[in-house]
Amino acid sequence: MTVVTLYGKPGCCLCDEAKEAIRTVRLEQEFELQEVDVSLDPALHSRYGERIPVVEIDGEEAFELHLDAASLRERLDTVAS
Repeated sequence: MTVVTLYGKPGCCLCDEAKEAIRTVRLEQEFELQEVDVSLDPALHSRYGERIPVVEIDGEEAFELHLDAASLRERLDTVAS
């Protein structure tokens, strides 16, 4: 099963928008979702801090700063093919 990982943190408006886009697509397509709070890990915060939200699909970075449902849907379709 495809794994989508969302790197973000509480209070991040762009992260909330990304979560909503992911929820929308998840109603149509099946995938595992992992959410990672970068504020809890100094190494992750250093790596992703200013770029969140960052979204990986099966371990490959796919989006940063902005995610919309159409773009995620399109990317997941290429992974599933």
